[in-house]
Amino acid sequence: MSNEADVPPSARRVQAALEAAGHDGRVTTFDQSTRTSAEAAEAIGCQVAEIAKSLIFRAKQSDRAVLVIASGDKRVDEKKLKALLGEKVGRADADFVREKTGYAIGGVPPLGHSTPPVAFLDETLWRFERIWAAAGTPNAVFPLSPDDLPALTGGQRADIAQD
Repeated sequence: MSNEADVPPSARRVQAALEAAGHDGRVTTFDQSTRTSAEAAEAIGCQVAEIAKSLIFRAKQSDRAVLVIASGDKRVDEKKLKALLGEKVGRADADFVREKTGYAIGGVPPLGHSTPPVAFLDETLWRFERIWAAAGTPNAVFPLSPDDLPALTGGQRADIAQD
Protein backbone atom coordinates (compact mmCIF):
# COMPACT_ATOMS: atom_id res chain seq x y z
CA MET A 1 0.00 0.00 0.00
CA SER A 2 1.09 3.54 -0.70
CA ASN A 3 0.54 6.69 1.28
CA GLU A 4 -1.71 9.60 0.28
CA ALA A 5 1.12 11.62 -1.31
CA ASP A 6 1.58 8.83 -3.86
CA VAL A 7 -2.07 8.84 -4.99
CA PRO A 8 -2.35 9.56 -8.74
CA PRO A 9 -4.60 12.42 -9.99
CA SER A 10 -7.38 10.10 -11.23
CA ALA A 11 -7.56 8.37 -7.83
CA ARG A 12 -7.64 11.80 -6.14
CA ARG A 13 -10.64 12.65 -8.37
CA VAL A 14 -12.40 9.55 -7.03
CA GLN A 15 -11.56 10.56 -3.45
CA ALA A 16 -12.98 14.04 -4.14
CA ALA A 17 -16.16 12.49 -5.62
CA LEU A 18 -16.55 10.31 -2.52
CA GLU A 19 -16.14 13.33 -0.25
CA ALA A 20 -18.59 15.40 -2.34
CA ALA A 21 -21.11 12.56 -1.97
CA GLY A 22 -20.63 12.54 1.81
CA HIS A 23 -19.00 9.10 1.80
CA ASP A 24 -16.14 8.42 4.21
CA GLY A 25 -14.39 5.74 2.10
CA ARG A 26 -10.66 6.30 1.63
CA VAL A 27 -8.85 5.48 -1.59
CA THR A 28 -5.93 3.11 -1.12
CA THR A 29 -3.27 2.54 -3.74
CA PHE A 30 -1.15 -0.59 -4.02
CA ASP A 31 2.23 -1.29 -5.55
CA GLN A 32 0.71 -4.28 -7.34
CA SER A 33 -2.13 -4.28 -9.87
CA THR A 34 -5.78 -4.30 -8.82
CA ARG A 35 -6.93 -4.22 -12.47
CA THR A 36 -8.79 -7.55 -12.35
CA SER A 37 -11.07 -8.82 -9.61
CA ALA A 38 -8.58 -11.58 -8.79
CA GLU A 39 -5.66 -9.14 -8.58
CA ALA A 40 -7.68 -6.73 -6.42
CA ALA A 41 -8.79 -9.50 -4.05
CA GLU A 42 -5.20 -10.71 -3.68
CA ALA A 43 -3.89 -7.19 -2.96
CA ILE A 44 -6.67 -6.42 -0.46
CA GLY A 45 -6.83 -9.87 1.14
CA CYS A 46 -10.52 -10.52 0.49
CA GLN A 47 -12.63 -12.89 -1.62
CA VAL A 48 -12.96 -12.23 -5.36
CA ALA A 49 -16.73 -11.99 -4.81
CA GLU A 50 -16.18 -8.93 -2.56
CA ILE A 51 -14.80 -6.94 -5.49
CA ALA A 52 -17.40 -4.61 -7.03
CA LYS A 53 -16.27 -4.48 -10.65
CA SER A 54 -17.47 -1.54 -12.71
CA LEU A 55 -18.18 -2.66 -16.27
CA ILE A 56 -19.09 -0.24 -19.03
CA PHE A 57 -21.36 -1.38 -21.83
CA ARG A 58 -22.40 0.61 -24.89
CA ALA A 59 -26.12 0.95 -25.60
CA LYS A 60 -26.50 0.11 -29.30
CA GLN A 61 -29.28 2.52 -30.30
CA SER A 62 -28.68 5.50 -27.99
CA ASP A 63 -24.87 5.18 -27.73
CA ARG A 64 -25.19 5.76 -23.96
CA ALA A 65 -22.70 4.42 -21.47
CA VAL A 66 -24.25 1.74 -19.27
CA LEU A 67 -22.49 1.02 -15.99
CA VAL A 68 -22.97 -2.38 -14.41
CA ILE A 69 -21.45 -2.92 -10.99
CA ALA A 70 -21.13 -6.66 -10.54
CA SER A 71 -19.62 -8.97 -7.98
CA GLY A 72 -16.12 -10.12 -8.94
CA ASP A 73 -17.20 -13.76 -9.08
CA LYS A 74 -20.13 -13.16 -11.45
CA ARG A 75 -20.56 -12.57 -15.17
CA VAL A 76 -23.14 -10.12 -16.49
CA ASP A 77 -26.08 -11.60 -18.39
CA GLU A 78 -26.38 -9.25 -21.38
CA LYS A 79 -29.92 -10.51 -22.10
CA LYS A 80 -31.01 -9.40 -18.61
CA LEU A 81 -29.23 -6.09 -19.15
CA LYS A 82 -30.99 -5.58 -22.49
CA ALA A 83 -34.37 -6.26 -20.84
CA LEU A 84 -33.65 -3.74 -18.06
CA LEU A 85 -32.36 -1.07 -20.43
CA GLY A 86 -34.84 -1.60 -23.24
CA GLU A 87 -32.19 -1.74 -25.94
CA LYS A 88 -29.34 -3.95 -27.09
CA VAL A 89 -25.93 -3.53 -25.48
CA GLY A 90 -22.40 -4.46 -26.39
CA ARG A 91 -19.02 -4.27 -24.71
CA ALA A 92 -17.49 -0.82 -24.86
CA ASP A 93 -14.00 -0.36 -26.28
CA ALA A 94 -11.23 1.43 -24.39
CA ASP A 95 -11.76 4.77 -26.20
CA PHE A 96 -15.51 4.79 -25.47
CA VAL A 97 -14.87 3.94 -21.79
CA ARG A 98 -12.32 6.72 -21.38
CA GLU A 99 -14.48 9.26 -23.26
CA LYS A 100 -17.65 8.53 -21.26
CA THR A 101 -16.14 7.91 -17.82
CA GLY A 102 -12.85 9.80 -17.78
CA TYR A 103 -11.08 6.63 -16.64
CA ALA A 104 -9.23 3.75 -18.28
CA ILE A 105 -10.50 0.17 -18.25
CA GLY A 106 -9.20 -1.55 -15.13
CA GLY A 107 -9.64 1.52 -12.96
CA VAL A 108 -13.23 2.61 -13.66
CA PRO A 109 -14.86 3.60 -10.35
CA PRO A 110 -18.58 3.43 -9.63
CA LEU A 111 -18.84 7.24 -9.38
CA GLY A 112 -17.30 10.46 -10.64
CA HIS A 113 -17.75 9.79 -14.37
CA SER A 114 -17.38 12.52 -17.03
CA THR A 115 -20.88 11.69 -18.31
CA PRO A 116 -23.23 10.11 -15.74
CA PRO A 117 -24.11 6.64 -17.07
CA VAL A 118 -27.26 4.61 -16.76
CA ALA A 119 -26.34 2.27 -13.89
CA PHE A 120 -27.41 -1.17 -12.71
CA LEU A 121 -26.24 -2.85 -9.50
CA ASP A 122 -25.84 -6.61 -9.30
CA GLU A 123 -28.05 -8.08 -6.52
CA THR A 124 -25.32 -10.54 -5.53
CA LEU A 125 -23.19 -7.73 -4.07
CA TRP A 126 -25.60 -7.60 -1.13
CA ARG A 127 -24.15 -10.91 0.16
CA PHE A 128 -21.47 -8.80 1.86
CA GLU A 129 -21.33 -5.99 4.42
CA ARG A 130 -18.25 -4.49 2.80
CA ILE A 131 -17.12 -4.55 -0.81
CA TRP A 132 -14.23 -2.94 -2.68
CA ALA A 133 -14.42 -0.86 -5.86
CA ALA A 134 -11.85 0.51 -8.29
CA ALA A 135 -10.74 4.05 -7.56
CA GLY A 136 -9.62 5.53 -10.88
CA THR A 137 -6.41 3.63 -11.58
CA PRO A 138 -5.51 -0.06 -12.06
CA ASN A 139 -3.94 -0.12 -8.59
CA ALA A 140 -6.36 1.90 -6.44
CA VAL A 141 -9.50 0.80 -4.56
CA PHE A 142 -11.85 2.00 -1.85
CA PRO A 143 -14.19 0.19 0.57
CA LEU A 144 -17.94 0.70 0.69
CA SER A 145 -21.16 -1.05 1.57
CA PRO A 146 -23.50 -2.35 -1.14
CA ASP A 147 -26.13 -0.09 0.45
CA ASP A 148 -23.94 2.91 -0.54
CA LEU A 149 -24.13 2.08 -4.26
CA PRO A 150 -27.61 3.43 -5.15
CA ALA A 151 -26.82 6.89 -3.74
CA LEU A 152 -23.28 7.01 -5.16
CA THR A 153 -24.27 5.85 -8.65
CA GLY A 154 -27.95 6.62 -9.11
CA GLY A 155 -28.10 2.95 -10.06
CA GLN A 156 -30.94 0.47 -9.92
CA ARG A 157 -30.47 -2.76 -7.95
CA ALA A 158 -31.21 -5.68 -10.28
CA ASP A 159 -30.80 -9.39 -10.96
CA ILE A 160 -28.20 -9.03 -13.68
CA ALA A 161 -25.74 -11.88 -13.07
CA GLN A 162 -25.68 -14.98 -15.24
CA ASP A 163 -27.46 -17.92 -13.62
